[in-house]
Amino acid sequence: MIFPEPREFHAPGYYIRAASTRWEAEGAAALRHRVFVQEQGIFADHDRDATDLVATHLVALSTYAHEADQVVGTVRLHEEHPGLWWGSRLAVDREFRHVGRLGAELIRLAVCTANARGCHTFRAHVQARNVVLFRRLRWDVTDQVEIHGHPHALMEARLDHYPPCADPVAGWYHRPRRVAA
Repeated sequence: MIFPEPREFHAPGYYIRAASTRWEAEGAAALRHRVFVQEQGIFADHDRDATDLVATHLVALSTYAHEADQVVGTVRLHEEHPGLWWGSRLAVDREFRHVGRLGAELIRLAVCTANARGCHTFRAHVQARNVVLFRRLRWDVTDQVEIHGHPHALMEARLDHYPPCADPVAGWYHRPRRVAA
């Protein structure tokens, strides 16, 4: 039997945008619960807090025939006081962590959104195991802290690498790199 030459596989794309529907918000909350409560055990019952009421929640949505299908990543951002913004609760579904750049694209949209809203400083408490990713995205460690019994780095984004995004609901479509089948 003769097999045909391998062809390139076109991986599905992902929408990276601000949550704008109820199912997106509920999907983001459910994903955070799976990651931070069930998988990592950082929180005992839930990871919800007062920041959720004032934050902009961003999502990565998988697609099926170019239609948004499910929430596979999320992060939130909020302004603590004028110009000082924070990102937090970055989570990517375990089944989608192999998909290149989903976490990075969520981080990029978070900082670009804040940059369009007058940000002069963007910070995050980053789990120690994720510091390398943030350094690659041009973030600097400013301190080492322990949060909820886990080591974190206080990190700050270099804003000149993040152009303003005035419409995070529009976001963008991310297509991972092609791979050989």
